[in-house]
Amino acid sequence: MTFTLTSPAFQNNAPIPDQHARDGENLSPQLDWSDPPEGTQSFVLIMEDPDAPSAPTFRHWAVYDIPRDRRHLAPGRSSGANTESLPHAFNDFGNLRYDGPQPPAGDPPHHYRFRLAALDVPKLDVPDQPYAGDLWEAARAHILSEAELVGTYQA
Repeated sequence: MTFTLTSPAFQNNAPIPDQHARDGENLSPQLDWSDPPEGTQSFVLIMEDPDAPSAPTFRHWAVYDIPRDRRHLAPGRSSGANTESLPHAFNDFGNLRYDGPQPPAGDPPHHYRFRLAALDVPKLDVPDQPYAGDLWEAARAHILSEAELVGTYQA
C-alpha cells in the first residue's frame, strides 16, 4: 500500500473551500492519512504555497511531533487558538497556527501543498516554537516517506 494524505474537504488538485481560506473562516481542513511506512515514529505536516510572489515558498502551517498512531487532524483544530496539544511552528505570517490560503487578488489560482512526512524519530530535535522552514529542514534527515495533497485557491 502507498502512504497517502487525503481530505474530505477537497480532492487532490481541486479548489479548497472558502471556509479554509484566511479571509474566510480560516479553519484548517480535516486531513486523513493511511499506510505509513514501517518504522514510523512520528509525523510532521507542513502547508506551503510555492506560487507566492513574496517568497520561493510561503509556509501557512506546520505541525510536528504528531504521534505515530494518529491518522488524522480534525477540522478547525489549528486555527485561532491552538486547541490541540500538538506543537506548531511559526508560519510565514508569524503565527503559531494554521493560516489558510490568501493569494493576492487577480493572481491565477495558487497551489497549496499539504506535505505529511513519516519520520524515524518520535520527536524532532528543534528549539521550542521553531519557524516552519527550519522545522522542515530538521525533519528532512528523518523522513521515511512523504505523502502530499494539493489544493488550489484563487481570491
